[in-house]
Amino acid sequence: MNCKARLHPSFSGSNRLAVPFAVFAALSITGCMRAQVVESREFATSIGRDEGVVLLAKPHVEGTGTEEKFTDCVAGDLARGKSSKNAFRVDDNHKFVDALFPWFEPSTAPTRPEGLTALFNKPLVAAKLAESGVRYVVWFDGETRKTDGGGSIACGAGPGGAGCIGFGWWEKESAYVATVWDLKETRSAGTVSTNVTGTSAIVGAIIPLPFIARVQGTACDRMADQLRSFLRGDDLAASSAP
Repeated sequence: MNCKARLHPSFSGSNRLAVPFAVFAALSITGCMRAQVVESREFATSIGRDEGVVLLAKPHVEGTGTEEKFTDCVAGDLARGKSSKNAFRVDDNHKFVDALFPWFEPSTAPTRPEGLTALFNKPLVAAKLAESGVRYVVWFDGETRKTDGGGSIACGAGPGGAGCIGFGWWEKESAYVATVWDLKETRSAGTVSTNVTGTSAIVGAIIPLPFIARVQGTACDRMADQLRSFLRGDDLAASSAP
């Protein structure tokens, strides 16, 4: 679907016609959200009820990296589950990093897969990981960012009251890749990636009316669902079904 084809309403007519048209355009474009989830698996996975999962953001020398809000959202979804049978034991990432100080500090944590493999094979690190009961470390990379936008909103106040007029829109993209590390195998079991784009708008119709596309929230939901399936091996069972 081409969202941008609807993003430039004309206000050349009267305000009485322009405002309803802008509201209609906003409702149309905010319904335009695209989501994609891709999985790549290296070997079969499974997880026991006594085994934990930790979600970490990949360290970046430059830039902000994956938002803590996103990793917390995915962790919460995995911990809650859709039922008690689907709930995972998700360990606190800050406690995990503190317990393995200084190996997972932002300034010292490895940024490449081969660096993680070497780290997990260190005897002292391996012993601490065994004590923690963590089976999988999920390593996130990516972010949510604004990719496009336009329009304008003007607000003012006068003797007759205050109000806003205009139409503004913006497009955001949430793109994340989760690398799943099996600590028993000390190697990557595969990756899960999600990409969600959506357009939001705000209409100035006396009071500002926002129409927000829940881009990052949708990316969180899709990522958590696919990670749950990946860790439990449900995707393997589905693919082998007759």
